Amino acid sequence: MAILETKNLCYSADGREIIKDINWSVDAGEIVTITGPSGSGKTTFVRLLADLLTPTSGEVIFEGKNVADLDPIEYRRKVSYAVQQPTLFGNTVKDNLEFPYQIRNKPFNKDHALKALQTVDLGDGDLDRTVDNLSGGERQRVALIRNIMFVPEVLILDEVTTGLDEKTKASVHKMINYINQRDHTTIIMITHDQDEIDHATELVTIVDGRLVKGDKDA
Repeated sequence: MAILETKNLCYSADGREIIKDINWSVDAGEIVTITGPSGSGKTTFVRLLADLLTPTSGEVIFEGKNVADLDPIEYRRKVSYAVQQPTLFGNTVKDNLEFPYQIRNKPFNKDHALKALQTVDLGDGDLDRTVDNLSGGERQRVALIRNIMFVPEVLILDEVTTGLDEKTKASVHKMINYINQRDHTTIIMITHDQDEIDHATELVTIVDGRLVKGDKDA
């Protein structure tokens, strides 16, 4: 059963049609890889899925309901969006991992945070490190962990492995596979990485705002 789908999805900005009548769906628990040329509309498409943009026409449907009719805060807790260059805040890694608890008015669970760090090959000593002293790869991993402290139903990853070394990339893949297998989280990831494309179990290609292959409704 589709957890997320689009019907005749279109998006225009500044007089230009960016997303052109996309009909697509993903089943719960799947891992979908999205690729295509730069400027083809991939990021716009996933931002529409994440309710960060409003469609010009058509619908994004989550668990059978039009996203436009859902509470945006609750929806974004269920459908989480992670970007290539994350913004960390506060002073420490702990400040960032506490944030998902704070917005839910829940007490911080340190043991949970430490276990989460281990899923991306970070350790107990990293919790109190200052964010200014993290490498780019470490910042990316902390930002991803922040997104999954409360595991979403759908995790959208917008080129999060771009620029990472092979070891860090492997840590990110381990985390993705972990929550997909343990929690059946649906993963939607944009990539230009050829190895990720070659190993994709389901590949969607977007060219000039259109889905050119991988359309389940085609």
